[in-house]
Order: sequence, then C-alpha cells, then structure tokens
Amino acid sequence: MVFRNLREMFKLDAAQYMMSICGDCGLRELSSPGKSGSIFYLSQDDRFVIKTLKKPELKVLLKMLPEYYSHVGKHENTLITKFFGLHRISLRGGKKVRFVVMGNMFCTELHIHRRYDLKGSTLGRTTNKDKIDGNTTLKDLDLNYEFQMDKKLRESLLKQISEDCTFLLSQHVIDYSLLLGLHFRAPENLKALAETAGDEALKLGENLILPKGLLLVVHEPSSVNTAPGPHIRGNTLRAYSMGDKEVDLLLPGTARLRVQLGVNMPAQARRKVQEDKVETTEIELFEVYDVVLYMGIIDILQDYNLRKKLEHGCKSTRYDSMTISVIEPRLYAQRFVHFLENKVFPEAP
Repeated sequence: MVFRNLREMFKLDAAQYMMSICGDCGLRELSSPGKSGSIFYLSQDDRFVIKTLKKPELKVLLKMLPEYYSHVGKHENTLITKFFGLHRISLRGGKKVRFVVMGNMFCTELHIHRRYDLKGSTLGRTTNKDKIDGNTTLKDLDLNYEFQMDKKLRESLLKQISEDCTFLLSQHVIDYSLLLGLHFRAPENLKALAETAGDEALKLGENLILPKGLLLVVHEPSSVNTAPGPHIRGNTLRAYSMGDKEVDLLLPGTARLRVQLGVNMPAQARRKVQEDKVETTEIELFEVYDVVLYMGIIDILQDYNLRKKLEHGCKSTRYDSMTISVIEPRLYAQRFVHFLENKVFPEAP
C-alpha cells in the first residue's frame, strides 16, 4: 500500500507502470556501476531502473520506509532516489530474488554525454582510463569541471541537497552519491572549435568560449510537457536572472523544457585550471561549455553498521580518515554537502 501511494504521489499510472515492468518487451541489463554486486536493469521505455537487492539493503529500506514516505511527501523537490515498488520472486530451487523499482534520472530526450558518481571522498575515487567509454560512470577524481548556474537555481539545489542529507543522517546512512549526468550543447562543435583555436589561443591565453546554446525564458505551461515522468516531480524552478519568475529552458532548434530540481537544469561547465601542471611560461586554455544537468542522490541503502565501523577503523589507520568513503554519518553528510557546494557547484565569482 505504501508503494501504491508513492506511485500515486508521483502521478504514475498503474497500468503504464505494469506495462513498463512486466510488458512483452524484456528488460535491458546494465553493467553495475558499483561494488555492491547488484544487477541493474532498464525498462525498454527508459522510465525505470530495476536493481536487485541483498538482504541487508532490503532491511534498511523497510526500516526507513515510514520516514522516507514522510520525507518525500514533505519535499516534493527531493533529489533522493524515487522508489516505486519492492518485489520478491522465488526461483526454482527455492532461491529468492529481491528487487526494487526506481525512477531513471536520465530519462530524457537529450543525450547524456557524461556521467559522474560523486561522494566527496578521494581514496580510490578514480576510473581506470583503459575502461572508459561513452557509458562509463566516472568518479570524483575524474571530474575536471565545475558548474556555475543561475543564483536562484543554485540556491534551491543546495538547500534541497542539505535537507536530503539531514534525512539520510537521521537514518544513519552513508555511501550515498550524487549521480550527475551532463548533456553538452552542440557537442559536435567541441573538437572543431578546439582545433580552430589552436596554438594561438594557447599563446595568447584566450578563453575558448562556445556559442550560447541555452536560453532561459518565462515558463509557459502550454508550451512544454508538464506531465510528470518517473524522475520528475515538484515545482517549476524560479531564476534570479529572470526576475524570480518560473522558467523553461529553450534549446534553439531542439526543444523547450521545463526546469525542475535535478531535471533540465542549465549551467556552464568550466574546465578547472590545473596550476601545478602549468609552467610559468605557459597559460592553460580555459574552456567553458553550455550544459544541461540531470542529477539525484542514489545508493541510500547502506547503514553505518558494525562491518562499516570496522572498515573505517582499519582504513583510518593507514589513510587520512577524511579521504576514505567510510566515515560516520554526520561527517559523511558534512563532507558531501561541502564538496558539492564548493567544488562542484561553486558560487559564481
């Protein structure tokens, strides 16, 4: 009944939900982005992600469910994973498989060019360069961009992240991440423009700034699809640059999209200058790209149990305790919020 109410809260049609999960079209298996050993599937319509659960994760979910239901009901713009169903099937031989159905945060008509899983820790948070392809989910140390956005959009985003982390702290949960997807505007121009800039830009220190591919306009419900999707819920966001009015994102020649928290959020991706690698006689090229961001807080089913406490104790004797992923929930939440506020979404200069 709780999950039925959650689906109604997110305005998911029961018949469409069943057809997406149990229809004639099979599910697509995804490679696991984490170390949990879970298997991930994607519904054929891209609306839902199905993840197999281990028994400890199931217990955490069931334990937090009343408070999760309350939090989601109170915060319609929450970035926390949206759970729509929890199921168990028995296979021949008696083996039981448990799985949860979640909204796909990257269900969008725009192509997601790059994906990041961000925790705010550094130890082991890099990806083997030989294994990176277009679908690889990168990690903290792979991120060489910072994202600047409208003052009001940034304020709304960081406020919700803080409120979501307060909830996760109350549940003694750690190991969660911000899953961040980037759509680069006019990506086919990136290489050509970089080549055009050439050595002269490097010598002169000129900024390589791509043509504007994004435009905020006043929200018009009649001009955009306002039907809630599996990852969309909540208000249309207001932008400071538009006089604190609700806004849509206009992509010239492509689409008009409703701007919501974690969905269709316009920003500028700035490639960070690595000063330690720049010689005094050189000036590194500074790149600025228009991007559309999609994001949510995932992996919220790991509590700070005895095993995790022992892992923290073992690793903290060999490494700086603030660099390892496993730290107690309060410090984890503080580090996570600080990292996103100062390193990923810094205030515009």
